Parts: sequence; structure tokens; C-alpha cells
Amino acid sequence: MARKYNSNNKKSRLFIILGVIVIFLIVTTLTTIFFIRKSYNDNLKPVSASQNNQLVTIPLGSSVKEVGIILEKAGVIRAGWAFEWYVRNNDLRDDIQAGTYYLRPNQGIEEITNIITQGKVATDLVTILPGQRIDQINKALQNYGFNEDVVSKALNPSMYKNHPALVDKPEDASLEGYIYPESFQRTSQTKAEDIIKASLDEMQKQLTPELRANIVKQGLTVHEGVILASIIDQEVSNPDDKRTVAQVFLKRLREGMALQSDPTAIYGAILDGKEPSIFYESPYNTYKHSGLPPSPVSNVTGSALMAVANPSSTDYLFFVAGDDGKTYFSSSIAEHERLTSEHCKKLCTEQH
Repeated sequence: MARKYNSNNKKSRLFIILGVIVIFLIVTTLTTIFFIRKSYNDNLKPVSASQNNQLVTIPLGSSVKEVGIILEKAGVIRAGWAFEWYVRNNDLRDDIQAGTYYLRPNQGIEEITNIITQGKVATDLVTILPGQRIDQINKALQNYGFNEDVVSKALNPSMYKNHPALVDKPEDASLEGYIYPESFQRTSQTKAEDIIKASLDEMQKQLTPELRANIVKQGLTVHEGVILASIIDQEVSNPDDKRTVAQVFLKRLREGMALQSDPTAIYGAILDGKEPSIFYESPYNTYKHSGLPPSPVSNVTGSALMAVANPSSTDYLFFVAGDDGKTYFSSSIAEHERLTSEHCKKLCTEQH
């Protein structure tokens, strides 16, 4: 009888211990959920009572996560992750519109999301977005109310022959790559060429003597540096990744390898009025032609120019953009293929 009693006693103690563990886990889980939910709700609130307008630009093709980071850095929301959760929970991922907005710290995530999903851009500004091609800039200026013929004239390089930003541009080349992305104040007297002139002025500020010299140190002309910067801007948006992508492309150029950049091939197809495709044959297809393409493939940002002038000290030959928004770098084709298989299942299928 004693043995049976002890056995039952041990079972009872075991059930009690298990019960305590289960209760502990339940309480811990509920507490964690409570604090996460509380943190989320707190971060939906305005940053402060400040009514000061902040100019915030959302570039074309920005992911929800990238937009959250932009808004947090601008100081108009408390946390980028809370914005990302809010957008995803309300199924608004496809509604975010690129543009430049007046946003305030006293608005909160819900109001700010309404503004950028309804495209309520700043109306007294003309915004040239990062990553835009010259044909997109042409259409954007027309959308701001400028006449088509006036815009075409304003985009003629001959209008700005002596502009210092263009001293390295081949004489017969268009302004592709040199129209710097920025927002410009507009009045009733503002002309289309005023906007382009102001944009070129901004480009000149980026092309400092030191930056030009550092581009040349990489074995490129300044114009070639602008071409490479435009490719980098099309490939990645993270400034840290841009420096490493610059290193990859510069190494491939030095070793005589094809750049194999999707945006260049796609640009060539668009330039010829064809459907975007990396298989389209043109001088811009860097899968089929070694070296740089004939011209920039979009405008450029200061961070991309800096990346070309000061690439990272890594020694990679490959990179792939993952489905998770991260960029994965590798030194061998075997490693590159493995990373592509692991991290680029959806995106790489869509692109190819």
C-alpha cells in the first residue's frame, strides 16, 4: 500500500508542476500580447503636439517597411514597425502613392496613412522623384500643368549648355541621369525650365570636386560614374547596400565581367517602346554586353553617387535582392545560386 500511495503522490506532484508551467506559459503569453498590443496602440498616436510641416518624399517602388523607416526618420511617426503593422492589418500595401507630402508630428499613423494612400501631395511643390527616367519626368511635369511643348523644350540639353553640372556629359547626350530628384517651390510665375535649372543646380551641389576626383579614382569618368550611380539606385534603396553594390559592379567592370543588371536591360526595352524585359536585345542589355550601358537609366541620388565614389571595401562578385527586402552578397557563383534559391523565390520568378 505504501508504494501505491507514493506513486499516486508523485503523479499528483507532477500534475501540479505541469499545471503551474501551463498557467505560467499562458500568463506569460497573455502578458506579452498585452504589452505588444499596448506598444502598438501607443505608437499609433502622434509623436507630439507640433504642427510644423515636414516635407517627406516617398520614392517610387518603396516597400511598406521602407516607407515606415522614412516616416520615422522624418520624425512624423513614433515607430516604423507600427506603421508597417497598421498598413498590413488594413490591407493598404498597394495603396501607398509615391510623392512629396506635408506631414506633421501631431497627425498620428492613421491620418498620415490616409494622406499617403490618397495621394494628397504638397500642391505648391513640383517633385522629381528618385529613380525616375526622363520620360517619366516629362509626364510628371505635364501632370503639374506644364504644356507638353514647353516641357519638351525645357528638357532639351541645349538650354543648359554652360551649366557646371553638365561639363562631363557627352555633348550629344540627353539630360538622363542629371535631373536631380528633389522638391521645388512653385509659384504662378514658375516655368518648366526653372524647375529643370533648379534640379541641375542641386546636381551640381552633389558633384563636388572631391566626389568627382573619387569617381575618377575608381577608373571611371564622371559621366560613367553617373551611369553606374543610376544603375545602383535602380537596384537597391538602402544607402549601406549601395556602397557594397558599387563595389560589386566596379569589380565586375575591372575583371571584364558583364554587369548582368535587370534595370539596364529593361530600360533598353522601354527606350525602344517595347514591353519591359531582361531578354530584349539592345546596347543597354548588360547580360549580353559587357561594360556600362550607353547612358544613365534614371536620375540619381546623392547616396548612389557617394557609393560610386566611396565603395565598400568588401570583395563580392554577386548580389541578389531577396523577397524579404534584404540584399544578399556572395563571392562565388555557387554561393550566389544558393542564396538566390533560398531568398529570391517569388521576386526572381516575377522578374525572369
